[in-house]
Amino acid sequence: MNISQIKAQKLEDRMMVFAVSCIDLARNTSKTAENKVILNQLVRAASSVGANYTEANNAISKLDFRNKLYIAKKEAEESRYWLRLLGMSNPEVETAELVNESTELLLILQKSVSTLKNGN
Repeated sequence: MNISQIKAQKLEDRMMVFAVSCIDLARNTSKTAENKVILNQLVRAASSVGANYTEANNAISKLDFRNKLYIAKKEAEESRYWLRLLGMSNPEVETAELVNESTELLLILQKSVSTLKNGN
């Protein structure tokens, strides 16, 4: 395994922890009608970040890699949105740490997407 593969695996693991943390948050948040909508969207987006990143790392072409990476970035951004909405509509629910993590993942993915765009 080379250095870039090791870094990719560490980021993939970090995304998995993020998704599991969002699932745990969803399990422990009251299930009002409004929260059900938010939590469903959050879990879908948060779990999709790592899934698309994993697909990118197994892409068959550079274009496929870039597209999957871009989708992962969009899902990180969507996760952040749902986390912020959940926190604002439920002040008793602690979302700040996950908002910060989604922001960090978003910035990492944005940098990668930008590097790929500038390299082509």
